[in-house]
Amino acid sequence: MRSGPGRSYPATWLYVRADLPVRVVDVFKEWRKVEDPGGEQGWMLGNLISSTRTAIVQEAVTELRDRPAFGARVLWRAEPGVVGRVSQCARGWCRFDVRGQVGFVEATRLWGVAPEETLP
Repeated sequence: MRSGPGRSYPATWLYVRADLPVRVVDVFKEWRKVEDPGGEQGWMLGNLISSTRTAIVQEAVTELRDRPAFGARVLWRAEPGVVGRVSQCARGWCRFDVRGQVGFVEATRLWGVAPEETLP
């Protein structure tokens, strides 16, 4: 991550964690201004950002359920900071895959899910 949209700007952060979600908050040519889960913002080349959707569990242990409902059976629990791949978000729930352990999670428990996906 750089402090500005160009190679001449100093690097401010080096990300080494695979699949860490980021939000794109601005675009300048081939550069993307991104925000990470910690609130840090900076610029990255667009081709360094994967199109794979990921999210990170925030704040509290989160239950992964066998279907998108509060009364559904709990399959797994994920600690805050766990990163997984996201798909099939609807009615406030997202399918969340953490290295093959898959379940449905309340969208509000994840950072990296769009606000409209958290609505019931």
